[in-house]
Amino acid sequence: MGVGRRQRASAALSLSFLSLIFSITAFSSSYWCQGTRKVAKPFCSELRGGTHCVRFNSSGANDSSVVQYIWETGDDKFVDRKFHAGIWYSCEEILNGEGEKCRSFISLTPPADQGVLWLSIAAEALYITLLLIGITLMLIEICHSISILDGLKLNAFAAIFTVLAGLLGMVAHMMYTTVFQMTVNLGPEDWRPQTWDYGWSYCLAWGSFACCMASSVTTMNRYTKTFLEFKYKQKRLERRLKAKPKSPAPENVWKMYIDTVHTTTEDYIHQLTDVHSLANPTAFSELNNIPVTHCEEYC
Repeated sequence: MGVGRRQRASAALSLSFLSLIFSITAFSSSYWCQGTRKVAKPFCSELRGGTHCVRFNSSGANDSSVVQYIWETGDDKFVDRKFHAGIWYSCEEILNGEGEKCRSFISLTPPADQGVLWLSIAAEALYITLLLIGITLMLIEICHSISILDGLKLNAFAAIFTVLAGLLGMVAHMMYTTVFQMTVNLGPEDWRPQTWDYGWSYCLAWGSFACCMASSVTTMNRYTKTFLEFKYKQKRLERRLKAKPKSPAPENVWKMYIDTVHTTTEDYIHQLTDVHSLANPTAFSELNNIPVTHCEEYC
């Protein structure tokens, strides 16, 4: 059981770290959505040659006395320009050139939806902040020697912060999805895509949410299991002390018992065999020798 609890603590911390890395990467990237936009081919004279342009029937393109014929018709006069967009920027490829042309995605969003986009950005930032707080609490609990009660409190707060982070992340992702779809329908004419789909950043953002919720469930499970085991041990100690004449108050013995045990990188529930008290060593030894199967049944 000690190894299992340590493994759950390490798994929760690893999932939180993974969620944090995924969320920061997705938040700072511009590949949430990607696709193509159909644009008219420019004249080859404007681009000084190239493959994606409209050619003339003769070389005298600048001579106004020469009649020029353009043979491209229908869809041949258009070309698909790739684009990708994120929370901060929307970038398009440059035809017959290298590099991309980027614009602020906030400037492309319809005015009625810009408030929702800012809420999405705030929720994403708060999501990352709560993840950092949860990871910090987990590290303090695992790496520092503290009392059992303080360790349980840190564990509970870490679970709460991680759950809140996951909920905020889910809301932020959904709000951005809604804003992007509204921008596709009501955005500027020179930006509206012909076809689009979700990119790797969008998948990474939802992967971060999944890791965050898995970490919160693992942390909450660890807290609940430890709490129930302590309740079981406390009740067993009270029954043993009440059955003996002239025994000290169970509350005082339990408080003394708790104060002598500290959490370390080992599992504190199963370090109780090293605890001895001059006041009542028999009670502590009996408490430490509780079969593991009984704790499992109680949990």
